Amino acid sequence: MTASLSDVEASALAAVDEAAIARLLLELLAVPSVTGSAAESELQHVLARHLERMDLDVDLWSMNLPELRAHPDFPGSEAPRTEAWGLVAGTPPRGDGPTLVLQGHVDVVPSGDLARWEGDPFRPRLTGDVVHARGACDMKAGVVAILAAVAAIREAGARLRGQVSAHLVVSEEDGGLGAFGTLQRGHTGDACIITEPTSGALMTANAGALTFRIQVPGRATHGSTRYVGVSAIDAYLPIHRALARLEARRNAVADPLMSEYPIPYPLSVGTVHSGDWASSVPDLLVAEGRLGVRLGEDPARARTDLEACVAEACAADPWLRSHPATVTWPGGQFASGRLPAGHPLAAQVGDAHADVTGGPRPSERGAPYGSDLRLYSGAGIPTLQYGPGDVRHAHGPQEQVRVSEIVTVTRALVLATLRTVGTKYGHGEHRYSG
Repeated sequence: MTASLSDVEASALAAVDEAAIARLLLELLAVPSVTGSAAESELQHVLARHLERMDLDVDLWSMNLPELRAHPDFPGSEAPRTEAWGLVAGTPPRGDGPTLVLQGHVDVVPSGDLARWEGDPFRPRLTGDVVHARGACDMKAGVVAILAAVAAIREAGARLRGQVSAHLVVSEEDGGLGAFGTLQRGHTGDACIITEPTSGALMTANAGALTFRIQVPGRATHGSTRYVGVSAIDAYLPIHRALARLEARRNAVADPLMSEYPIPYPLSVGTVHSGDWASSVPDLLVAEGRLGVRLGEDPARARTDLEACVAEACAADPWLRSHPATVTWPGGQFASGRLPAGHPLAAQVGDAHADVTGGPRPSERGAPYGSDLRLYSGAGIPTLQYGPGDVRHAHGPQEQVRVSEIVTVTRALVLATLRTVGTKYGHGEHRYSG
């Protein structure tokens, strides 16, 4: 520790239960809560029971999906679903202090090729300090850190000036339906920490990401007479080259928070589908991908950029000139977002991390991926990301997280929460200055 702690801070840190952190993480990882699956809903109910045992005020509700999807600001979604459950749990409001939101998503991406995993991705393995499983890094470790921090504050008997509110959301991976529905229900706060994996850094900004679909027409014929047809695959190639040029142009200048990334705002094509028979010339190609949105950029401007790029490529091609490709925007639509410059939340979390680790304040960076940060900041809630795990392990067959890192983040969350919300007793009372 590098700073003198108040009595309540010392008591809360002493109440952090490292063994319970590991146990709870293993329990949550065993639930295969893939986005949109029944297990995603199951996990929300498991967590609700856990939060009720902590004697918190719990709101568990079934979201009105048709109503949310019809909202003009709906953030989009990709995974099919028939239900979505919201879950918020807070300490009882007791005073005039602010409300701090601690937010994490419970959904995980599919496991992918099982042959690349060492064992079942939903049967977590603890090897020394490291836990391996789908969702270990992204982001059930962060969810556990939230629960453990709130539990320690409750165990220490801290009398808070304000309120701590845990928002545990679904559907982050495919657009942010869970966070959107939570905010629409009226759950809000004065500041928010999202415990996405940040490797100890403070992520004070997020780039955005928009899912696009490009449909390229061809002319079908028998493969033996391909010269009388037009392959949609060949027709797509000039568009693909144009997209590469667009990516380079959009990354010519980057915000300083994004300067460490070789490509701050990537444009990538993730899937290409064409043809339905080996000896037929394909008459349609469908390419889907993601377009990075620059910090502060209107997503509508980013869409216009890509649509214009495709239109120009079509205008320059003899076939596409009269048979142009079409661009649509299905799936997740992530705007960018950022913490206002100079906001005290960054200093509160940074100082808490330094006090716990005995090291310097962590650096502030931007993240090249979309997240729920933009929904909270867009709702007027100053938000940053700080959590356990290295995002390079996320979504892959080597997904892992260190328990010791979860403990460090939990302890930092304890201090940041007490100093942000404020306490009513103990030497060195803390009040939020946001």
